[in-house]
Amino acid sequence: MRILAIDAGNSRIKWGVCDEGTWLAQDWVRTGQAARLRAAWAGLARPDTIIAANVAGERVARSLAAATRHFNRRIRFVGSAASQCGVRSSYDDPAQLGADRWAALIGAWHLYRGPCVVVNAGTTMTVDALTADGVFLGGMIVAGADLMRQALARNTAALRPQRGRFAFFPARTADAIASGTLNALAGAIERMQRFMREAGQAAPLTVLSGGAAALLAPQLNGSVELVDNLVLEGIVRIAHDSF
Repeated sequence: MRILAIDAGNSRIKWGVCDEGTWLAQDWVRTGQAARLRAAWAGLARPDTIIAANVAGERVARSLAAATRHFNRRIRFVGSAASQCGVRSSYDDPAQLGADRWAALIGAWHLYRGPCVVVNAGTTMTVDALTADGVFLGGMIVAGADLMRQALARNTAALRPQRGRFAFFPARTADAIASGTLNALAGAIERMQRFMREAGQAAPLTVLSGGAAALLAPQLNGSVELVDNLVLEGIVRIAHDSF
């Protein structure tokens, strides 16, 4: 089955074409440039199904529907559920969980089948706990690295955005900001690792995806797996589960 999977986030719309477990194409556009998708997809063979996780609002949903119209397939949008694809949700109201987070949890479960801290490090960073038997316990949402730097620039007189590097003992302001943001993000992940161990789980694998994943990975303790487009992996599993 040929699947056009779409992950519409706050900053980027990522997409991929998957056929029987093989990714034939993957790419992205900025969310504010969703109109470019129609041209990007003009040369694609007609997919059997089109499925999207959209957390970018109704306007983007309409843009996605317009961009896929020439395939003569109706786009389907992922919604979070109480149970799906082997994952069960502990959210008070499962439908309130972001569709991208739900898809990422399903993607991590399908790939690793064990206790995981599932991290998507984008505009915001989500840090979600998945147990050894596929139960989503809950998770955290924190500002991503760019949002942290923007907040410092907006709310202080002297801390303007500058390119900096991570250091254990930063000796330049730009490095202090870069190191502070990465340490804050890594700290959230490592606290969730600790919470899971204290709850009786074996040492969890950290499954890391998103634009800041490569920067974060070297700063983390424990086992880490980087997955390109984890949300798309989950969307594909949801598509298969629906047929």
